[in-house]
Amino acid sequence: MIASVGMIVVASIALTLGGIAFWLLGVVAALFMMAEWAMLQGADAKTRRMTQFALSVPLALMAPASLILVVHDFFTLGLLAGAAFFVVITTRKPPLALGIIYCGLPVLALMIIRRQEDGVLLTLWALSLVWACDIGAFFTGRSLGGPKLAPVISPNKTWSGLIGGVVLAGIVAAILHVGYALPFHLALATPFLAALAQMGDLYESWLKRVAGVKDSGNTLPGHGGVMDRLDGLVPVAPVAALLIMLPSLYS
Repeated sequence: MIASVGMIVVASIALTLGGIAFWLLGVVAALFMMAEWAMLQGADAKTRRMTQFALSVPLALMAPASLILVVHDFFTLGLLAGAAFFVVITTRKPPLALGIIYCGLPVLALMIIRRQEDGVLLTLWALSLVWACDIGAFFTGRSLGGPKLAPVISPNKTWSGLIGGVVLAGIVAAILHVGYALPFHLALATPFLAALAQMGDLYESWLKRVAGVKDSGNTLPGHGGVMDRLDGLVPVAPVAALLIMLPSLYS
């Protein structure tokens, strides 16, 4: 719990500061995740470093405009695909290339969200719904127990935990809507994104089960690796960014 609070505090400070601080936190998280992804795929140390170098190119272009003068999100998205292609042709291992997208796309999505007019509120919504879902699922699952959600993949997860996580995330979104004018369509979509966060958690659990390991790494005390903490955010961030951008695309 202490480690969880510490991570939330660090993320909140970086989110509030924005700019270089938020970008650097995203870069560090993505590079740790890339190393852990490569390790789960059985890559050696040299290959892990190579995938991190490949990912660092699009991550550099996600920097705030104060560093790179002009931000080109679609070009950066193309570079993510290019980095993935580079990893494929150099390693002949498509799963390693998938890690480039898995680790880089959520960072790009969060940078896009943070640059919006209400970037702090919108990014806080995307992050807090994942946090709330994790907390609600943990305490509800421990308290109520019941049928397992996916016993083959993750024996500890229950349907009651999933429901508890979705409900708590919805409550947090409702508070942000009423108290801070979070757009209604985002608050309405929150329960679905919370369920998506749980699917991201299950996907990472499946990766670890295939690799035969308990945690993706040992970077975070009591939590394992960075992927173990951000697995729910990986699918949520891109979808959240799309939902945020939709009104401007159709206006």
